[in-house]
Amino acid sequence: MKYTFEDNIGKKIISEAEIKAKITETGNRLTKKYSGKPLLILGILKGSLPFAADLIREIKIPVMYDFIRVKSYIGDKSGELSLIVDTTEDLSEFHIVIVEDVIDTGRTMQAVKTLINERNPLSLEIITLLDKPDCREVEFKADDALFTIGNEFVVGYGLDYNEFGRNLRDICTFIK
Repeated sequence: MKYTFEDNIGKKIISEAEIKAKITETGNRLTKKYSGKPLLILGILKGSLPFAADLIREIKIPVMYDFIRVKSYIGDKSGELSLIVDTTEDLSEFHIVIVEDVIDTGRTMQAVKTLINERNPLSLEIITLLDKPDCREVEFKADDALFTIGNEFVVGYGLDYNEFGRNLRDICTFIK
């Protein structure tokens, strides 16, 4: 039997409509909170790209955006963070909103938060599309989580399995 990625897509757990509604709500909140303030949305590549793009369009005030790319290692280098692509902006001039696709162990976002705070932003807020608190290895809580899910492996809306599935409009379980 020939392997196809589609054979491994399980049930839809969050629909495109549910995602859009939560993003609109979050965009409205950010518009009110940061009106008249210098705001920089900082997306974490690759997974947050669809979420960050849709969120930026829902913010109705002037906003700048940029992306960073990080990699966290497993095994004997667990918890270490490697910055692959960094922003060139002076973060001390902005209120920063970090946009992440999923927070599971908390290690990567804890390290990113420390890294960004070292650059003295005016304020720092972390928003994640998905929160998986059952997977935490360190104590970490986002300022806003659009959805909380269990420990299932999911794909869609930026989330992937070996780079496949990022383009799905809904978030679905994935059976390995």
